[in-house]
Amino acid sequence: MSDEIKDSQDEPEITEAQADPTDLNVSDEFVDEVADAVTAEDDTPLTEASATEEGSEEEAEEEFEEEKVKDEIDIQIDLLQDPEWVVRQEAVITLGEMGDERCIEPLARCLRDGDWQVREAAVEAVAMIGSPAVDILLRYLRDWDSRKYAIKALGKINDERVLDPLISMLKNDEFKDDATNALAELGLPAVEKLIKALNDKDEFVRKQSILALGEIKDPAAVDPLIENLKNDDWWIRLTSAAALEKIGDPRGRDAIKPLLKDPDVVVQMRIERMLSAWKKQPVNA
Repeated sequence: MSDEIKDSQDEPEITEAQADPTDLNVSDEFVDEVADAVTAEDDTPLTEASATEEGSEEEAEEEFEEEKVKDEIDIQIDLLQDPEWVVRQEAVITLGEMGDERCIEPLARCLRDGDWQVREAAVEAVAMIGSPAVDILLRYLRDWDSRKYAIKALGKINDERVLDPLISMLKNDEFKDDATNALAELGLPAVEKLIKALNDKDEFVRKQSILALGEIKDPAAVDPLIENLKNDDWWIRLTSAAALEKIGDPRGRDAIKPLLKDPDVVVQMRIERMLSAWKKQPVNA
């Protein structure tokens, strides 16, 4: 045989199935299942990774925002030491608007600032933070230099813890008017304590409580004030009548009429003017 014939005999015979690679003995269903499995395996870790990545980004953003706030608070606190009162005042206002409890102590220190405008701003700023500031304000109440402004700030916070300390300040001749104004600003929450204070053994407390009740104008104080019209102290009688005038309750109008014959001439004259003014006003329903 020739060499060409030998070569052709040695080559293996190729079947049709081997010649056509698409004609394998594998079902379409199996192929689909394998494809789906591969896709699922690829997708799952990607989805979990994406969720983890998103969560990390959110946490990072939150931490970034918190750090920004901390940085801003530190910046404003540093400005409280600025030599210009306007800069200090603006820093105080900004800290108050932030409302963060970390601002309380720096703001409380500003209650004794050298400029009255900064002190007044500090009162408002601390009051904006509210109840969380009460404990620190009570501490500053013991400091003479900051006491006046601590009293003012306490009067702007509706918290029962401020009542007894403010009532006790009514005994202080120097700060009694500040405490009276603070209690009057508190309004209705202070009425019960003030009514009780009408029988306090301290004269200042009794007198200042009458003034505060007159400013609050709560009808609940009418009967206790009417009782005070019989007091031996002419000032108590006169001030109680004035408080009743401010409240404007008809019971008070009737109760003060006997004071037209009060043994004290000053009381008589004041009651006469009071009743004359009342006649020109409509009676409250």
